[in-house]
Amino acid sequence: MTRLRVVFMGTPEFAVPALESLAAAGHDIVGVYSQPPRRAGRGQKERPSPVEEVARQRGISVRTPGKLKDKSEQEDFAALKPDIAVVAAYGLILPAAVLHLPRLGCINIHASLLPRWRGAAPINRAILAGDEKTGVTIMAMDEGLDTGPTLLSESVSIGPKTTAGELTSVLASMGARLVLKALDGLEAGTLQSHPQPQEGVTYAPKLTREEERLDWREKASALERKIRAFAPSPGTWFDYAGERIRVMGAESASGSGKPGTVLDGRLAIACGEGALRPITVQRAGRSALPVDDFLRGKPIPPGTVLPVPD
Repeated sequence: MTRLRVVFMGTPEFAVPALESLAAAGHDIVGVYSQPPRRAGRGQKERPSPVEEVARQRGISVRTPGKLKDKSEQEDFAALKPDIAVVAAYGLILPAAVLHLPRLGCINIHASLLPRWRGAAPINRAILAGDEKTGVTIMAMDEGLDTGPTLLSESVSIGPKTTAGELTSVLASMGARLVLKALDGLEAGTLQSHPQPQEGVTYAPKLTREEERLDWREKASALERKIRAFAPSPGTWFDYAGERIRVMGAESASGSGKPGTVLDGRLAIACGEGALRPITVQRAGRSALPVDDFLRGKPIPPGTVLPVPD
């Protein structure tokens, strides 16, 4: 294996295994780029991204610019003299001046089987859509949104109970393994790129706050997928007596009725088609509980009609 000068660009937990894999393989990580620290928690203190935290623990220089269009930022990037840039859920657009600077270009670890689910939230959207499989694609980056030619890919099944958190962990490990294979192949000149097909393109926009609320007019099967697609974060919720009740997991239930109607003493709720029973729920500021324990402290009687979004 040839030791390459690598600039790593990533932000969330998904990107951490790739960073650690590159370091463990002996590549020279000459710099890490990540999103600027964000305010979070009750105290609204600035918190560095998971990638920044790991990089600093390893003694790697970290930059957190808000954008890369400034000439000074591009000069700083060039000064690192990278052979290649590895990008994983970074969150900033790379301008042409950056894309074309490394000797071997910039490659992206993308959590879908491109061209399906280009964009910001491919894992969540795959679960929401009921896809039976997804995977990781290593892509040579161009100036489009996940439109560059593919280098490597590997698929994995999405189980009927798989959550976004579980799938993220699987795909992060897969990406960390595939990126090492990609670097070896690019340096040796044995890895060929392939243009993405024109058919089968779909987009995965960011999750929105409006999507977090459960709309009982939807099919129970669609709501169950949504709960898994939003777990563990940002989570889904419904309103009861002016309080947001967060739903961490759910299963199908028997019965029917007006959407939002509580059908039994264990919180089966009628949907637009079928019924759904939350199995793990959480009140604001409280611990998550099995639904039976929750109902002992916060009864929601059968016959209650839960509100739906306007």
